[in-house]
Amino acid sequence: MNFVRNSVLPVGTVLIGILAVWYAFTVILNAPFERDQAARANTTISTGQLIENTMAQERPVLPAPHQVAAEIRKTVFDISPTSKRSLVYHGWVTLSSTLLGFGLGTLLGILLAIAIVHSRTLDKSLMPWIITSQTVPILAIAPMIIVVLNAVNITGLLPKAMISTYLSFFPVAVGMVKGLRSPEIMYLDLMRTYNASKAQVFWKLRWPASMPYLFTSMKIAVAISLVGAIVGELPTGAVAGIGARLLAGSYYGQTVQIWAALIVAALMAAVLVSLIGLIATFVNRRMGARA
Repeated sequence: MNFVRNSVLPVGTVLIGILAVWYAFTVILNAPFERDQAARANTTISTGQLIENTMAQERPVLPAPHQVAAEIRKTVFDISPTSKRSLVYHGWVTLSSTLLGFGLGTLLGILLAIAIVHSRTLDKSLMPWIITSQTVPILAIAPMIIVVLNAVNITGLLPKAMISTYLSFFPVAVGMVKGLRSPEIMYLDLMRTYNASKAQVFWKLRWPASMPYLFTSMKIAVAISLVGAIVGELPTGAVAGIGARLLAGSYYGQTVQIWAALIVAALMAAVLVSLIGLIATFVNRRMGARA
């Protein structure tokens, strides 16, 4: 009962509100086309017929939720996963580069954080550049990365993964710097009293203390990695991936296809973030953290 009251009810209320607003804007944005069609045919259209027509347009300005749901059902369940018309196929292509970029970005972020925490020189020199790197718009730098890597015959999965790495290392690096510096001075002094080495201080104190910060930053990083993978598919004219579905839908005016790809990408991000949360819970329990 508490789960329903604390989780299901709030989420359900927000979802119903989003759907209501979505349907309202579907009518508002698609109505001009229906009125224009009625005017061209010299006929009048009732309010009920207008609303019904706006919910069933072939190429609407804003597709209705049930149209998007029908497109997702068709492209996920009714079509073979190996077909290039399947969102499962395109989702796997994007997910592959997302996970590779996320893994590389997490590793890079952790290594940079360790270096920054243990070296005052690197703290003063690296941290400003890490922050500055995120001020460059990804839409501007993505084509540059693709072109440079293609020039050295690096194509396929890696260029898109590098864009995900570029986006995902930053939250991990910043979060881990905060986490590794989180132990209080008294605990550090106690370790020095025991004549602990830097390695022992790191593994016995700093690393365990940084775990909550690491997993929190990883939740942000994995979602950003997915965005980076999709963005990386756009300047390449990719024929596979969520970005390719967005491009194809844009070229041919298939707004239902575009929205279906966007919703699937959002669901993928939610699943990835949830998986990181489950891993965090498992690790924290193994380390003796209280629920």
